[in-house]
Amino acid sequence: MNERAGPPHTRKLPPGGTARSAQGAHMTSIRVEDIAAHPAFRRLATVAAVDHDLRYATTNNFDGRVLYEGIDCAWLRNEAAAGLEAAAARLAREQPGHRLLILDALRPQRVQEAIWRDVAGTPAAHYFANPERGSIHSFGMAVDVTLRDAQGRELDMGSGFDEMTLASHPALEAEQLAAGAITREHIAARELLRGAMAAGGFQGIATEWWHFDHGDRDAVRRSFARVL
Repeated sequence: MNERAGPPHTRKLPPGGTARSAQGAHMTSIRVEDIAAHPAFRRLATVAAVDHDLRYATTNNFDGRVLYEGIDCAWLRNEAAAGLEAAAARLAREQPGHRLLILDALRPQRVQEAIWRDVAGTPAAHYFANPERGSIHSFGMAVDVTLRDAQGRELDMGSGFDEMTLASHPALEAEQLAAGAITREHIAARELLRGAMAAGGFQGIATEWWHFDHGDRDAVRRSFARVL
């Protein structure tokens, strides 16, 4: 990461079942502490043929500190979880022995707000959704993901997870290849990941090879509950 934000300090959110959108309209919301009892969500551990290592639940992340302190974020909505299983099945057919490794899944609104307070006004803000509009992670409908080979090693994607450099941008791969910042092997690994995720109904974004949304972003924000 070129620009390092200061450590986020998560403020305590008031209890309740609603959040306010950027337009001021109320929408349904769920506290992350209540996710285990909610039928619309599924544990990552139950998703077949998919591994997870949530980097924001450890110090192995862009900020060097635990961002999911005291909360369980190893969840997705059922729709995204089913999509991951389809993606894993496609990967198994295309590259036997390889597995998806989930690096981030559900990211509660309180964490998104804490991160945003630190990155707003810095170059790093380009890589984080303004919480007023809402990150798709906060609806349990986005994942950050990479690949492991048959020996359990993470594939080299040409840049690390949350490495906020031009080398991480899928939209700039041809340019970065020409500049020598990434290789054809890196692009091939990313294309393997993208093909698998597309088979599960996920779409990538222009700036992060690791990030995928399930379904249409606007529809997700309109239709699903945000996790606080």
